[in-house]
Amino acid sequence: MDKFEIKGKWEEIRARLQQKYPGLTKDDLTYTVGQGEELLNKLGQKTGKSRRALIKDLNSM
Repeated sequence: MDKFEIKGKWEEIRARLQQKYPGLTKDDLTYTVGQGEELLNKLGQKTGKSRRALIKDLNSM
């Protein structure tokens, strides 16, 4: 299983995600420390991407 960890400033990552996936809203990209799995589930539902693909995207940002 891939490890999910937010590295860097969340506001910058959020902006990059909104550029890559224009259908995402600020509400979709609400992140609270310790709630990464909930964020991944929400992003997966909105984008149709797998957990592994989303983790790869997030870790590369």
